[in-house]
Amino acid sequence: MPIFEYKCPKCGQVFEKLVLTRGGGRPVCPKCGSKRVEQVFSAFATAAQTPKAGGRTCAPSGGG
Repeated sequence: MPIFEYKCPKCGQVFEKLVLTRGGGRPVCPKCGSKRVEQVFSAFATAAQTPKAGGRTCAPSGGG
């Protein structure tokens, strides 16, 4: 079940909507009630982190 992000061109409200089915129709703006909302591209965050240059990514293995 994907979550889509929408923007209302009438009042500028940006909101998310959980879409249960493909044929569920367009959502309504929760702020002004407009039915003319536009789906916007939303970037998602990831939990992965990239190691810093020259930094260690794991514990030392011992030795000298």
